[in-house]
Amino acid sequence: MAAQTFDMIVIGAGPGGYVAAIRGAQLGLKVACVEREHLGGICLNWGCIPTKALLRSAEVFHLMERAKDFGLSAEKIGYDIDAVVKRSRGVAAQLSGGIGHLLKKNKVTTIMGEARLTGKGKVSVKTDKGTEELTAKNIVLATGARARELPGLEADGKRVWAYKTALQPPHMPKKLLVIGSGAIGIEFASFYNTLGAETTVVEVLDRVLPVEDAEISAFAMKAFTKQGMKILEKSMVKQLDRSADKVVAHIETGGKVEKMEFDTVISAVGIVGNVENLGLEELGVKIDRTHVVTDEFCRTGVEGLYAIGDIAGAPWLAHKASHEGVMVAELIKGMHAHPVKPETIAGCTYCHPQVASVGLTEAKAKEQGYEVKVGKFPFIGNGKAIALGEPEGLIKTVFDAKTGELLGAHMVGAEVTEMIQGYVIGRKLETTEQDLMETVFPHPTLSEMMHESVLDAFDRVIHM
Repeated sequence: MAAQTFDMIVIGAGPGGYVAAIRGAQLGLKVACVEREHLGGICLNWGCIPTKALLRSAEVFHLMERAKDFGLSAEKIGYDIDAVVKRSRGVAAQLSGGIGHLLKKNKVTTIMGEARLTGKGKVSVKTDKGTEELTAKNIVLATGARARELPGLEADGKRVWAYKTALQPPHMPKKLLVIGSGAIGIEFASFYNTLGAETTVVEVLDRVLPVEDAEISAFAMKAFTKQGMKILEKSMVKQLDRSADKVVAHIETGGKVEKMEFDTVISAVGIVGNVENLGLEELGVKIDRTHVVTDEFCRTGVEGLYAIGDIAGAPWLAHKASHEGVMVAELIKGMHAHPVKPETIAGCTYCHPQVASVGLTEAKAKEQGYEVKVGKFPFIGNGKAIALGEPEGLIKTVFDAKTGELLGAHMVGAEVTEMIQGYVIGRKLETTEQDLMETVFPHPTLSEMMHESVLDAFDRVIHM
């Protein structure tokens, strides 16, 4: 059978791959998209989307328990974990089906199977029906990443879980250990803790949510502790002794090892890129610690071969992958494209309280030699936050004292994952503190705190 020829072949149909394929097709390119498992990738099927559905159930449950605070009554409050999971899977399935429709609508050739590069511009795909040969001048790798496994702490799907099992739990944990307090670990800890699991989180670094601003981490830590979570910082799980109904964890803190018993363990210790069995080494693609090395335009150094999203390194975020996909499709078409800069990308964590940030932390800004002005505003000073019954939170803004440039914004509290975008746009438009101070924010809204935090950095705060 003769090879099918395309202008662009995309390997992987996650939020990087499918967006690259659609943008390429919009620009008039003949595009093929190869996916081995499910359209929408991990994000839609086993990551961002289903976790948000679970967390929404936990949030509603938490509100039901607080009904009295709002002058309401709710009796015999409970939950059915199977129904909660069923809703989450339904949300994921609906969106995954939508991706298939979008690819079809944009006339992208979708091939379900496992791809391998067999030479420059050549892709071989193993499908249910046999092997298909494809050729294209331009190939985009968007194969994503998977959970990192630490020796001795590997998931077994019974008592020790990675994210997939945690999204479809075989049992409801009573006593849960979460290893790792990045976004994935803390979201699962938040979900299960809210539903009543006695939850312990172990973090090897000196604070939870270690990539966030130190002050935001400290605020989140206090909130988690108040909710009953036990958080062990500067600690390490050295060993797991597994039996049919429990796991004994050997946890080292400050040189001392303590044994603790749990019925469930969730491992969330980072991710590794899916770089194996793609034929990359033979083509001379540089790989560094499971990630493909690229330049700022996602070029691999092999002509016509690009890598986007998680496989191309941090930040491991769906929205970064999508924008890289658009950029690469436009480059292939010969258009002028702007590189996606990591410091312009917001990170969002959907625990309770939510955490969101963009740009430099206060410590990073100082480390880079900036003289900074820092503003803060607490949720307790905001009318809407109090009316919502969500008075716990903080907004922090970091400015360059000399130029008034917004260097970073960091938030913890209700709906901050939605609000952060205001600062993202501000940074993109190179807004100064003056512009932000002169902007009229609607009242009563949570967003007014963003205004007040800016005012506070320049000693002009009103409501504090």
